[in-house]
Amino acid sequence: MRQTPLNQIHNPDVLNFMRSDYTGVVEVGSSSGALARAYRGINPGCRYVGIEIDADYAEASRQHCTEVIHGNVEYLSAETFHQLSDADCWVFADALEHLYDPWQLLERIKANARSRTEVIACIPNAQYWGVQSRLNAGLFIYQDSGLFDRTHIRWLTRLTIIDLFNSHGFQVLNMIARLLDQPTDEMAAAIRQMARASGNDPEMALQDAVPFQYVVKALADG
Repeated sequence: MRQTPLNQIHNPDVLNFMRSDYTGVVEVGSSSGALARAYRGINPGCRYVGIEIDADYAEASRQHCTEVIHGNVEYLSAETFHQLSDADCWVFADALEHLYDPWQLLERIKANARSRTEVIACIPNAQYWGVQSRLNAGLFIYQDSGLFDRTHIRWLTRLTIIDLFNSHGFQVLNMIARLLDQPTDEMAAAIRQMARASGNDPEMALQDAVPFQYVVKALADG
């Protein structure tokens, strides 16, 4: 199955979360290499390794990464993973949701880390009000990109993103919401009412329904 269509745009919020002094970065889903190009413009001496499951995308990212591994990150050999253990940052810019077992991969990153290792990820919000609206109508229809990307495997919310990291030895250092469209007044009222009916905080339910994506930065002590 083809991955999200190739583009030359990097995620500025992910880039802003990246320190300017990393010695080694591993980006899972390096795509066109747009983020590698932007980051190495800031830190040209960094070893920047892209991991890309799509052969064409891997080839495209070679011009901007110092190295590219063509393969599935969930099936990297122990030897290959060991060669990446000196990286002080792993980046998943819209990639964790494409994995079958992101929990196990985070455990593997932490277990192999030689030093304090940061993980930066941009993850779609399964609680987004637009998703709730489509579910209410039964229109969970897969698309080529976006929240309903047909290659998404895992669906996470703010709370489950935090749990994903905290339960596997990572400390969440920062987390921001990326916004797209705002819910209408009628939709906001409906979300609050659903929360009340479920015994949940209506204002928190609405707050967590507004973000389109979250960008999170977490730390593992090696």
